[in-house]
Amino acid sequence: MKKEIICTICPLGCHITVTGEGDRIESIEGYTCRRGEEYGKQEFAHPVRILTSTVKLTGGEQPLLPVRSEKPVPRELLVSCMDVLKETSVSVPVKRYDVIVENICGSGVNIVASDTVE
Repeated sequence: MKKEIICTICPLGCHITVTGEGDRIESIEGYTCRRGEEYGKQEFAHPVRILTSTVKLTGGEQPLLPVRSEKPVPRELLVSCMDVLKETSVSVPVKRYDVIVENICGSGVNIVASDTVE
């Protein structure tokens, strides 16, 4: 399997080509720094993303509360995580970094508030 990846670690945006199968990498080309090489390997074998979204908020002036993951979430869990967040509702008061959903979808990652609402 061959995968083309654009590195987002620095402004260069290197076009990295990774060849392999599953977690086994046969070759990696196109990176210009060690961080790009590591990013390419990670993105090929196990891509992750920071999840940002909103949840319903009751008792506040605004109808939605912005939330985000404390750490990157495996990309294959993003749709399931969004389904959980769609059904989640919190009440005021909420402080920034309060845990809104603990260990979302068994990922080991907490979803936290991105804002304080009194």
